[in-house]
Amino acid sequence: MHIKWNALAQTAGLSFGITVAVVTVFALGILALSRREAAVSAARESGGTAGAAGGGKLALAGAYACFALCGGVVLYGLSLIAGH
Repeated sequence: MHIKWNALAQTAGLSFGITVAVVTVFALGILALSRREAAVSAARESGGTAGAAGGGKLALAGAYACFALCGGVVLYGLSLIAGH
């Protein structure tokens, strides 16, 4: 039996890189949600200024984008595993 070590190393490296990327994007989504909470509470304390509320909406949109990207990568991976 012959093992193609180069192909194994490439697969392991790519898997590790994609895993790190997905975890980083997910962490950015969590960070965006926490920034949104800070913006919303700052808007409540200051009497509801539009600037703080706009930052909260932008952070929420960023969080949704990050989570959608993570979900897309997971679904793509599942489709590769399940095959046709």
